[in-house]
Amino acid sequence: MVDALRFDCKDHEDPFACADSLIVYNEVMNEYGLIIHDGTASYVLIDRCPWCGTHLPQSLRDEWFDAVDALDLEDGVPPPERFLSSAWRRI
Repeated sequence: MVDALRFDCKDHEDPFACADSLIVYNEVMNEYGLIIHDGTASYVLIDRCPWCGTHLPQSLRDEWFDAVDALDLEDGVPPPERFLSSAWRRI
């Protein structure tokens, strides 16, 4: 899985644009997924390594949305920049 995450395509900067890219790590949500190659940035969340079955860290997606909701932002106002990286987890 480490090799799949380190895969660096010479033709595509975006892993979602490369059919040879299989796995993605979402730093913001602390989650791993299998890339769906449908022209979007979609992936199917996985909780185990597809090769060896090792448990992966639990996604923090729910916690992220709870933290952003707690900010009580006006509709259409994006979250602060710290919520666009793993920095939000160190608040």
